[in-house]
Amino acid sequence: MASSKQSNTLNTINDAFRDFILKKDHPCIMANTVFSMDKYSINYYDKLGSIKTAKALLADLTHYVENYNFDNKEFESFIAVFPETEVVSEIEFEKLLWQQLQFLHNLDTVTWDENVSSDPEDSNFSFSLAGKAFYVVGLHPKASRMARRAPYTTLVFNLHSQFEKLREMGVYKNVRDKIRERDKELQGSVNPVLEDFGESSEARQYSGRNVGEAWKCPFHNKV
Repeated sequence: MASSKQSNTLNTINDAFRDFILKKDHPCIMANTVFSMDKYSINYYDKLGSIKTAKALLADLTHYVENYNFDNKEFESFIAVFPETEVVSEIEFEKLLWQQLQFLHNLDTVTWDENVSSDPEDSNFSFSLAGKAFYVVGLHPKASRMARRAPYTTLVFNLHSQFEKLREMGVYKNVRDKIRERDKELQGSVNPVLEDFGESSEARQYSGRNVGEAWKCPFHNKV
C-alpha cells in the first residue's frame, strides 16, 4: 500500500499532467482522449537511466501487459514519470532515455515481439518489453517541441498494437493528419522527425529531438 506521501506525490504529478494535456489543449488528440477518459496508468520512479529504476519499471510494465485487454479498441498509455531527474538539454535526455531502455532490455527475459524488428536501424523497429512492442514517447521540460515539453521528465509507453487497430479501423491517417495539423498550429511547424511506421526507424522519434540523418541509435539487442 502506498504511503500518504507517495499518494500525494502521485496526485501532484497526475494533476500536472492533466493540466499539460487537457487544459493546455495538447495537439495529440489521442493523448487528450486518454486523459479525458482516464485510460492511462501513471507512476513515478527514481532517476531516469538506472538499473534500480529498470527493475521497478519492468515489473510494472510486465503487470500492465499481463492485464491489458488486447481485444479492446480504446487507446491507453502507460506513463512513467521521473520527478527527480532534471535534464539540462535534449542531448542529455536522449542519452538517459536510451540508457534506461537498454537497462530494461537487458533485464527483460521475454522474447522480442515477433511482429517488429529488434534492430533500431530497421524501419520495422519497435521497442519490445514483456513480449509486446511499444512506441516510446520521451517528454521533458527542456524539449524544443512544445508538445514534448512536459512538466516532468517522462517516458510514455504506447502498445504498438493500438496503432495497428487504428489502421484496421481506417482512422489512422485521419488521426495522424489531425495531430500534425494541431502541432503546426501550436508551434508553426510539424515535428520533422515524425514519420509513419515502416518509413524509417521509429527509434529516431523517441527522444523528440531532431536527431539528423547521421544519427545512430545507441541501443543494442543483447541476443
